Amino acid sequence: MSDAVDAIIGQWIAERPDLEEDLWPVHVLGRLQRLGRVLDKEFRTFAAQRGLELGEIDVLTTLQRSGPPYALPAGALLKAAMVTSGAITNRIDRMEAKGLVERVREESGGDRRTVRIRLTDHGHEVTREYMAAHLANEARMLRVLDREESDRLGGSLRKLLESFGDTSIG
Repeated sequence: MSDAVDAIIGQWIAERPDLEEDLWPVHVLGRLQRLGRVLDKEFRTFAAQRGLELGEIDVLTTLQRSGPPYALPAGALLKAAMVTSGAITNRIDRMEAKGLVERVREESGGDRRTVRIRLTDHGHEVTREYMAAHLANEARMLRVLDREESDRLGGSLRKLLESFGDTSIG
């Protein structure tokens, strides 16, 4: 069986036979790079079919995972999203217009300037529906792997991510 990465490696070997032994990382990293692009497109399309953007999904799921009262300071969302403050403000504005989130000012004891972003009832409903469909979609995307292969791949990818210091979600 052969894929685009095998073809690229073959071209390099034909052009630069002296690199053949050094091309081994391309077997993994070239595929991860291509897979990342494919998955990004799949996820964006899936979200768009539901009237959402990936950045909005990120905010919705971060708030849902945070537990009751399903609200976080805007700064916490900014850190989790790894975007500029202007980008997160625009994202929250769009989501507020869709009725997914609301801005809530601290009322008691805290700094009244602190604004928390909270899931609305509609935001909860959208998140619940999205996650059920999303997990089914992810299972569909991995259908070519059995559970053991999937678990092994997940462990290997975790090890690789940890080697780059990617050990937390925020």
